Amino acid sequence: MSKTLAILIAGFFAVGAYAQAPKGASSEGSPIMNSKPQERAEAKVDARPQGKVKPVGGDTLNTAESGAIGTGPSAAAGQKREATRNAKHPNRKMNPQGGTPN
Repeated sequence: MSKTLAILIAGFFAVGAYAQAPKGASSEGSPIMNSKPQERAEAKVDARPQGKVKPVGGDTLNTAESGAIGTGPSAAAGQKREATRNAKHPNRKMNPQGGTPN
């Protein structure tokens, strides 16, 4: 029984060693760099013009300062509405920031 088990284990090691790929067989280890498609792709990359790096989009500020009031047409319209409202009621008591009116 023990001889059979020893032969079986040795056989597994032999099969495992035989199943290993030879060194350098991976395309990751040695990529093919001299094929015609590879040369065409490299030529295409080299032919692209070098330009400026595009800014990353997302949550960026459009104004010099990080104020809540923007500089677009809707912000200008809102400021105009506020100015006309304040002109209609010049003696109006302003509410404190963050509080509720009395």
